Amino acid sequence: MNTLEWLQRLIAFDTTSCNSNMELIDCVQDWFLHHRIHSRLTHARTAAKANLFATLKAHDGSTEGGIIFSGHTDVVPVDGQQWDTHPFEAVQIENKIYGRGACDMKGFLAVVLALVPEFEKLTLSQPIHFAFSYDEEIGCQGVPWLIADLQKAGIKPKGCIVGEPTDMHPVVAHKGIQVFRCEVRGLSAHSSLTPHACNAIEYAAKLICYVRELADELRRRGPFDQHFDVPFTSVSTNRINGGTAHNIIPAQCEFIFEFRHLPQVEPHEIIDRINAYIQDELLPQMQREWINAEIVVDSIATVPSFESSEETAINHIAYAITGKDEIRKVAYATEAGLFQQAHIPTIVCGPGSIEQAHRPNEFVTIEQLRRCEMFLRRVVSEIVN
Repeated sequence: MNTLEWLQRLIAFDTTSCNSNMELIDCVQDWFLHHRIHSRLTHARTAAKANLFATLKAHDGSTEGGIIFSGHTDVVPVDGQQWDTHPFEAVQIENKIYGRGACDMKGFLAVVLALVPEFEKLTLSQPIHFAFSYDEEIGCQGVPWLIADLQKAGIKPKGCIVGEPTDMHPVVAHKGIQVFRCEVRGLSAHSSLTPHACNAIEYAAKLICYVRELADELRRRGPFDQHFDVPFTSVSTNRINGGTAHNIIPAQCEFIFEFRHLPQVEPHEIIDRINAYIQDELLPQMQREWINAEIVVDSIATVPSFESSEETAINHIAYAITGKDEIRKVAYATEAGLFQQAHIPTIVCGPGSIEQAHRPNEFVTIEQLRRCEMFLRRVVSEIVN
């Protein structure tokens, strides 16, 4: 199958993160098996989802070294979005392919799978590895299991390309993400009896205002890196829920906040400041109203930042092939930082624009897919052929 045929098939699998990805994984595993390529699956807490790692061996049968082509299989929900086409049917209109995941990132996966028969015919000096993960969209939860499995098996690739949509421009760094859930627990009462209650929403609001003050400070004082589209560490509160009725003082309020930090910023420094404000100022105020008041902050997602060394071979090759010399760093996160933590030199480069990702009428252009095909062919020629 060619790239467009593969993209049509992949988009048809509804791999929204709340669903299983096993139909897609089974399809891909069968494709590799058809081409006599061994693959291995890693499951975490449920058999409903799996990572797939496959290796096209070198001509001498070696699996040592080589390059990983990596992408995630899950997509974000379409709930509440107004689509002009069915989101899980690939539709071509002029030079664009529409569908959920078209650019983020089933376009890259389609290119990789379509090139397998071509790569299979080569006399490879080093192997080509394929890594397809689950649950990237909800905090890169799948790929750590895949990487741990590689390390246990002694597989040590020399480089990795994560094919997130970058308009086929190499991305050498991205921010890290830390997401937290905060639950404020006060004491309920009739709204006419405010002195007998501890209002959880009001104290949550004080903490949210502190988070905003911290965000303003980071925006004002830095540190800064002007290569990023947002050149400072950002902090924001993104969801809130609390209260039961208009005439009941709320005993509970929950909100979720995140920060996206530059690679040079230690994330613990930010959360330590928030926790210090809670323990030293806010919680004592609450407990003067009700001794059993609590504020609980839990981490619900952690994605490490990524910054590639300019000296790595994969950097030089990517820049040379694409003809790009501009340093590009982005605010969104990928699985690249996790591969880097495993001492695998990594770069982010794939078809499509991040501006289309997660939106209704998501698309990738055929021209971007063709550029990706040419790019991966040349990467293989430079590294493993």
